[in-house]
Amino acid sequence: MDRDDFHVFDTTLRDGAQREGISYSVSDKLAVARLLDELGVGFIEGGWPGAMPKDTEFFARAAAGELQLANAQLVAFGATRKPGIDVAQDPQVRALLDSQAPVVCLVAKSDVRHVKEALRTTNEENLAMVRDTVAFLVGHGRRVFVDCEHFFDGYAHDPDYGVELLRTAFDAGASVGVLCDTNGGMLPMGIHRVVTDVLARSGVRLGIHCQDDTSCAVANTLAAVEAGVTHVQCTANGYGERTGNADLFSVVASLELKLGIAALPEGNLRESKRISHALADITNLPPNSHQAYVGVSSFAHKAGLHASALKVNEA
Repeated sequence: MDRDDFHVFDTTLRDGAQREGISYSVSDKLAVARLLDELGVGFIEGGWPGAMPKDTEFFARAAAGELQLANAQLVAFGATRKPGIDVAQDPQVRALLDSQAPVVCLVAKSDVRHVKEALRTTNEENLAMVRDTVAFLVGHGRRVFVDCEHFFDGYAHDPDYGVELLRTAFDAGASVGVLCDTNGGMLPMGIHRVVTDVLARSGVRLGIHCQDDTSCAVANTLAAVEAGVTHVQCTANGYGERTGNADLFSVVASLELKLGIAALPEGNLRESKRISHALADITNLPPNSHQAYVGVSSFAHKAGLHASALKVNEA
């Protein structure tokens, strides 16, 4: 499989860093990025240059040669231009270019209520903000993904606006439109239903980003893949705000072992436990001994029937 056919997009350094108790130094961020690259993810979202000083420094040091990536591309996260501002004059957009990251992930409002109440602008201007920013960045040689914030909440209120936003982004040159379950309230059957509908009506390449507030982030991610998504966003060890995000290690193991999708370079999956624990050490959090696939107890057996069966056949 061509590595661009299916994307594993890691956002440990951006979304994962929002977990309580995590505070990466710039040196920590560089070390985390190297470990993620060793695992073989396709994209590493490094943070929000121009908005966070440490993130700006991280991208500057990466561009100066302190971060050599063998498998991944570095991604800068940021927002669309502000309402009523020329995109070329928006300092936040310029900071995305200044980061020198080859890929940019833009967050966009896809819920009409947020467009009105948070951005305080019109639905039409929000679409123009997406169109102008994507086209500007693509025109400067960047690959652009668009995170559709609160997509599923917005879809429940207005099932058409998010689809229109996706088409607008792709007409301007975007490569992936990411459906974000930002508040983590979805269940797998709902994810599958919405993704199936949006894929059919938009005709664009879709991604998925799931929070874990219902303890379904991994299941929701896999349900989205089964519905046709080819870009998954995860964080190492499920780090993230509130109850966390879809766990990178659980997602890639399930993709490879259960769905037959080559999520990582051949042979790299066996490095998951080592890298998971190394990342926990940098983060200064204890590894989860009961974490699926990589926890030290994930293959331990106490029940007599299970232990007896393993003596007969370890497979």
